[in-house]
Amino acid sequence: MQPGSAPSVSLTAPDMSLRIGDTVPNFAARTTQGMMRLSDFRGRWLIFFSHPADFTPVCTSEFMAIAAAAGRFEALGCSLLGHSVDSLFSHLAWIRAIRDDLGVVVPFPIVEDPTLEIARAFGMVHADVRHAASVRAVYYINPDGVLMATTFYPIGVGRSVDEMLRTLAALVRTHDGTVMTPEGWQPGDAVLSPPEFTADAVFAASGPTSWFYRKSGEA
Repeated sequence: MQPGSAPSVSLTAPDMSLRIGDTVPNFAARTTQGMMRLSDFRGRWLIFFSHPADFTPVCTSEFMAIAAAAGRFEALGCSLLGHSVDSLFSHLAWIRAIRDDLGVVVPFPIVEDPTLEIARAFGMVHADVRHAASVRAVYYINPDGVLMATTFYPIGVGRSVDEMLRTLAALVRTHDGTVMTPEGWQPGDAVLSPPEFTADAVFAASGPTSWFYRKSGEA
């Protein structure tokens, strides 16, 4: 890719709406750590997250917090990949300012997207948008490149890194389909057993709720 050229995105239609269970669109683009493809992260969990713009207060607070927690994401077998519609040059100047003035090194790559092609492909912006800003989106992508969860926040509201980690841990824990996690689950808490939707299971249960609501100790 030549400097200033648009990223390459694999799409079947413009402004494709991503849903849980979809294989995410692949793309090739410049990042603060060189050229990358989204498919480079296959085989690992990936959190791909967008921010509206560089050199903004909420985004700066988020990137410092995510950078500080990078080791916790890595412990769960998860890579991090940032994104905004700003240019590579803006990204580089921003992370230099964060390091020099705030003492935080951003260890993960940040994708440039000045044409909004990636933002549109992932539904971060509407197909007809003309301003250079996107929502705060987080895409939790499994090792096979499948979208497992997503969250969106408006420009003025910062995300919670603790909740990002909790969601990731729950996705990793439930990925094989043998257990489910209840409300507010944290690693080490009890999990739920998937119910058997059969008459035999219902009538064999010890109580009226025990066939569909069964907790078990965390393994």
